[in-house]
Amino acid sequence: MPASEMQLAALPSGIELCYQTFGDPTDEPLLLVMGLGCSMVWWHDGLCEELAAAGFHVIRFDNRDVGRSSKSSGRTTIQMMTRAFAGLPTRAAYSISDMAGDAVGLLDALGIERAHVCGVSMGGMIAQTMAVEHPARVRSLVSIMSTTGGRRVGWQHPFVLPMMLRPAAAGREAYVQRSVAMWQLIGSPGYRIPAEELRLSAEASWEHGVSAAGVGRQIMAVLTQPNRARALARVTVPAAVVHGTADRMVHVSGGRATARAIPDAELRLVEGMGHDLPRELWSTYVEVVRTTAERAGARLG
Repeated sequence: MPASEMQLAALPSGIELCYQTFGDPTDEPLLLVMGLGCSMVWWHDGLCEELAAAGFHVIRFDNRDVGRSSKSSGRTTIQMMTRAFAGLPTRAAYSISDMAGDAVGLLDALGIERAHVCGVSMGGMIAQTMAVEHPARVRSLVSIMSTTGGRRVGWQHPFVLPMMLRPAAAGREAYVQRSVAMWQLIGSPGYRIPAEELRLSAEASWEHGVSAAGVGRQIMAVLTQPNRARALARVTVPAAVVHGTADRMVHVSGGRATARAIPDAELRLVEGMGHDLPRELWSTYVEVVRTTAERAGARLG
């Protein structure tokens, strides 16, 4: 079944989320949650199609402040980010919990009682928070290249933060060049995505919609999140954690800590994987999501 048209879901909070679905609506719902500053198009169509072929009704969406979803308000400065990074009291426009509430609101709008949830990076933080704060809405959890929010795990390589904090240059070509450079820095050394493919993805992202101010607000949500390690001990749904051993954006310690925190979570460490979703690993992600969902089905049976 082909992908649906992109649509907007209006939430009671006033937020509108842009979403798209793949596969048969009668199949098990799978909600895909993307990471920092990335719209739904970074969930490659081909990966979504493979997940649909594995028996899922796939739902991808733009988090608030990215793509075609609602843009929040509130100014973010380098000074605010620095204070938050240092653990000092700082006010964020919204929280990871708010973003988890958005995702649950999307399920409400689609009439979905419970869904399998898979998130990458910041999306993994949102997915984990859904499992903690909205346990009745999550059938299974897959957290990819993410962390618990604890400050002693999941740290960044020193080369990454300066590029993230560099002021955004205006215009399409500047965005594309910066995006390609960032993905080349944090991508998988064992599964290099060609520069031309990165460029095509960045161009699609630009056309779909980007917001430098929105990325700043999302960064603040990440930097001010709590450590979920203790709360994750309450998660009872089947869970799996996938992390690359060569991740420069979120050190592999973040994945290990997440798996330790969630009872009976499967930990899948992938040699040579960095902080991206290379085509060569799509079958791995699909297999982990499918087997984790089957654990949930076996438990219900």
